Amino acid sequence: MTTALQMKSLITEDGELQVALHEVAVKAPGPDEVVVRVEASPINPSDQGVVFGPADISQAVTEGSGTASVLKAPMLKGGLARVKARLGKPLAVGNEGAGVVVEAGSSDAAQALMGKTVAVFGGAMYAQYRTAHVMACLPLNEGHTAEQGASCFVNPLTSLGMVETMRLEGHTALVHTAAASNLGQMLNRICQSDGVDLVNIVRKPEQVKLLKDAGAKYVVNSSADSFREDLTDALAETGATLGFDATGGGTLASEILAGMERAAARTGTDYSVYGSTAHKQVYLYGGLDTSATVLNRSYGMAWGVGGWLLPPFLERVGPQTAAKMRQRVADELTTTFASHYTQRLSLVDALQADTARAYEGKSTGEKYLIMPQT
Repeated sequence: MTTALQMKSLITEDGELQVALHEVAVKAPGPDEVVVRVEASPINPSDQGVVFGPADISQAVTEGSGTASVLKAPMLKGGLARVKARLGKPLAVGNEGAGVVVEAGSSDAAQALMGKTVAVFGGAMYAQYRTAHVMACLPLNEGHTAEQGASCFVNPLTSLGMVETMRLEGHTALVHTAAASNLGQMLNRICQSDGVDLVNIVRKPEQVKLLKDAGAKYVVNSSADSFREDLTDALAETGATLGFDATGGGTLASEILAGMERAAARTGTDYSVYGSTAHKQVYLYGGLDTSATVLNRSYGMAWGVGGWLLPPFLERVGPQTAAKMRQRVADELTTTFASHYTQRLSLVDALQADTARAYEGKSTGEKYLIMPQT
């Protein structure tokens, strides 16, 4: 093949989002590169941030049809100022995916992947073909499919990274929000397997049941009247002083820190006007709530709130630890790291306005998969 369809997202100078399919040249592989026929690629929240930017998808329309379809939407109020650096630049989208290697470079490492099904993490995956470096590829174990391996990187390595961060920073238990998500369910399985106490925060009774049925011991409902007390009880029992918040906005991070402080006061023996001396940390790793992050300080002086992203974490731990994590994902692909999809879309399907509104909603328990070859 010499050309293939690839999805790109453009925000014009006058403030209109345009997502369309482009016919692009398929780059011939260099010595350490391969060409992958992409068969499956998930739509993650991190993908949507690039695909949609600060556009108002509730007002989206689709013009044209078939491979000439163009999804268009106006910017949200004040949104254009946040994306000046990308105006007028069509961006290739899709963080990860999987498919079959159909062409390989001359190196032994590249040739070893020829004909194999691999997962790829490197961007531009909403495409029919993708040329990638061998180091961006994870060979799947025999019998595993591209669909099973499509979500090999973002959610699995993020959830493993949370546990590794806990160990690196001297914490002994975790708190996680939006815990009924695909990633949250993976984290629950990891923590059970590794013997790590995990406090799961959800927002609906049915999500409590989902996680309890999956063996989670600590699940609290943020919409319940008893949330404050339930959270404090779980934090006191587990001693969790590290949280990962997928919502980002609002007061939830602050509420977690306050709960940690109440738990410390309940279990501690020494009093200080500056609060507990144990460091309490919450990392924001998502933006499900796009409002401002509000901190109502009531948790002493030993605390922190910061951002957490997978690529900087992988750089921090180095290639040896990252390789061990990747291999664990490959070995436990259909168990610990299994992903389940509610709908499969072609590249053209993904450009339809009603469909875009559905997956832009980021509803818990719903995950969409793009199938570029259909």
